[in-house]
Amino acid sequence: MAKESSLIPPHGGYQKLITYKLGNLIYDATTAFCNQYIDIKDRTHDQMVQAARSGVANIIEGSVASATSRKIELKLTGSARASQEELVADYLAFLRQRSLPIWDPESGEAKTVRAAKPEDLSQLRQLMAFLVSDKSDKSDKSDKKLLKQEVAANTMICLIRQETFLLDRQISRLCAIFEKEGGFTERLYRIRSQNRTQKMDNSKPE
Repeated sequence: MAKESSLIPPHGGYQKLITYKLGNLIYDATTAFCNQYIDIKDRTHDQMVQAARSGVANIIEGSVASATSRKIELKLTGSARASQEELVADYLAFLRQRSLPIWDPESGEAKTVRAAKPEDLSQLRQLMAFLVSDKSDKSDKSDKKLLKQEVAANTMICLIRQETFLLDRQISRLCAIFEKEGGFTERLYRIRSQNRTQKMDNSKPE
């Protein structure tokens, strides 16, 4: 019988997750977006920033918690996804309440954003920095400002939908691992059983 390598499985390493990297971009860009286009006194400002932050924080917490609980990791990853779903609803409301167009998911613009790979996130950061730049026209009637709001909000929606897709895939993978390996209790039972078996084998006379 193969012996379990350790009671505590490999855990952490969230910095390498695509969902963590993309989640951080969404968090940073949402903060910049809200500072530029939403009054800081508006409750929506804080709600959107906190939702974006929660999307990242839950990934971190879940990754670390996997040391002793796959179940908690799975739950927190689901919470990260729920936070992103809440955030995308706020961006959609932003566009709807200003009568700005919402890109079709299959539009050329949306596909261009989705085509960006993790190594291209720096380019997306530069795009978002431009879209929420303080150098833009401040006039409420400015077509240029409205266009920037439209592109910025829709770009964020595309990124968040990409994040939720990746989180769904991550959750499916975690479910498969949990079904195969069980949680900490099952792992502890297997290791204790193996230790008892080994002791019994060692105590048998040759």
